[in-house]
Amino acid sequence: MGDILVLYYSPKGSTEALAREVCRGVDSVKGMAARLRTVPDVSALTEASESSIPASGPPYASIADLSECAGIVMGSPTRFGNMSAALKYFIDSTVAEWVKGTLIGKPAGVFTSTSSLHGGSETTLLTMAIPLLHHGMLYVGLPYSEKELSTTTTGGSTYGATHVTWGRNPDPLSEDEKRLAFALGKRVAEIAGKLAG
Repeated sequence: MGDILVLYYSPKGSTEALAREVCRGVDSVKGMAARLRTVPDVSALTEASESSIPASGPPYASIADLSECAGIVMGSPTRFGNMSAALKYFIDSTVAEWVKGTLIGKPAGVFTSTSSLHGGSETTLLTMAIPLLHHGMLYVGLPYSEKELSTTTTGGSTYGATHVTWGRNPDPLSEDEKRLAFALGKRVAEIAGKLAG
């Protein structure tokens, strides 16, 4: 039926670990497949730029990914309670798609990693949700029927999947964090499938 774009930025690997669990959730839904993409770093030096193909890992996201996918799950590390500049830079480049209505009616979810339990994860999730809502997407969170939301002592939120690194890089995902990221991917894929009819 379709692909779900799992779009993330992860300089130290924690957000990528969540992205891979989200992909597992997407791939668990019959007829749906995860399309894993990242974004390049941005630089304060205007003459500096990343190569067009990453040295390793998934390819960089393209504007075509937005129109070709049935939904999006987007992730970023927390930067002072906001998404990273690299992910925001990519999102800021999607004005033409906003004008065309490319993403209207597609489901979207978000995920983040932060170094401390109260490090701004929920505000970061909301900063990622705002441009997706402006695009006309249908925001998908995690309901309390996901039992880990009520028992986790690490990451997890009704707004989306989260990971707490406790200031350690790399830091493996907890079992609760893995299950919630999986559940988010599965939920977005299931909703995309229902919307496709």
